[in-house]
Amino acid sequence: MNFAKFDNIRPYNDSEVHPALERIVANPNFSGVSQYIFPGQDENLFKTLLLSCYTKDDFQEKVMSQIVDRVLKGTAKEVTFKGLEHFKGGKRHLIVSNHRDIVLDPAIIQLILYKHGVATTEIAVGDNLITSSFIEDITRSNKMIKVIRSSNPREVYTTSKVLSEYIRHNVANQISSVWIAQRNGRTKDGLDVTEQGLLKMFDMSGSGDFIKDFTELSILPTSISYEYEPCDIYKAIELYVSRRQKYVKAEGEDLKSILTGIMQFKGNIHISFNEPLTAEEIHSAAGLDKNERFKALGLAMDRKIISAYKLWKNNYIAYDILNSSNEYASMYSAQEKEAFITYMENKLVDADADKAELEHIFLSIYANPVVSDRGLK
Repeated sequence: MNFAKFDNIRPYNDSEVHPALERIVANPNFSGVSQYIFPGQDENLFKTLLLSCYTKDDFQEKVMSQIVDRVLKGTAKEVTFKGLEHFKGGKRHLIVSNHRDIVLDPAIIQLILYKHGVATTEIAVGDNLITSSFIEDITRSNKMIKVIRSSNPREVYTTSKVLSEYIRHNVANQISSVWIAQRNGRTKDGLDVTEQGLLKMFDMSGSGDFIKDFTELSILPTSISYEYEPCDIYKAIELYVSRRQKYVKAEGEDLKSILTGIMQFKGNIHISFNEPLTAEEIHSAAGLDKNERFKALGLAMDRKIISAYKLWKNNYIAYDILNSSNEYASMYSAQEKEAFITYMENKLVDADADKAELEHIFLSIYANPVVSDRGLK
């Protein structure tokens, strides 16, 4: 295999990490980043910490784990998880999860794996977030794979095939696990659905034997659930605007969402590493027509993600408010319902929109996971 074709998308090799960190500390943006991450601390301490890293694992263990831990201690109540038994014996997987927060979804997964002695994953991230050489040095030192976005169909095909080959090479050869979101972009409406295009991308690097190709990827559907939805008001506004016109991101909007997701109070968080796609599920899909195969695999993954998704009191409250019901009243108290309503009203107060419609959208973001769960029963 020609590994040079991966050079533009792969994480840095360990030999490339220290030179990248030297560039980071010499960059004019370093001081601002240092004060943002460690406010009031001498930036030379952070610089020394960075320059003590010589491998990607060094960078994740010494720097990223400390940063993510600090974020969660300041903005979350408790992080719970289940399913680490799927990594026994050093087993590598293609982790496909629902996607609620740009940065924190994979970051929390990395922290859980690291703290429990499981090898961390490589992380697929859109190149729209890698807006400078400074950010590229940070992300590629942090095991991130660059997913190249393009509107050119020929370029989409070429770059997707390279990405597919890279993922398959790493997972099938048990080099590393890879994390990727189930869809292009975050779920805005609370409905977690795997894009068939993602599965078709995985298939691009296969041998043509559907069963063998998907078995060796060891796809591990994973559920991420936040008690308070990251960027809920921004998602609601985007959905509101999209009902009227094509939504166009403002300059710097992705960065704003990243920082809000990091700093916003998230309450409780739950991660579930679910059972990998089974031989039966793959064999069943293989017997269908080509497009139906991917639909069947996607539905199998969605069932695992939705069934393991942790529903919080906020989800049940929103469902009951939207449906003018008390169906789930036993799941929360009157005080908790009132607190959620107050939380919502505070989020909506400054929005330039029809308040009733925006409130309905906001509630739907929280209620839809209950709708999805009901759809499985």
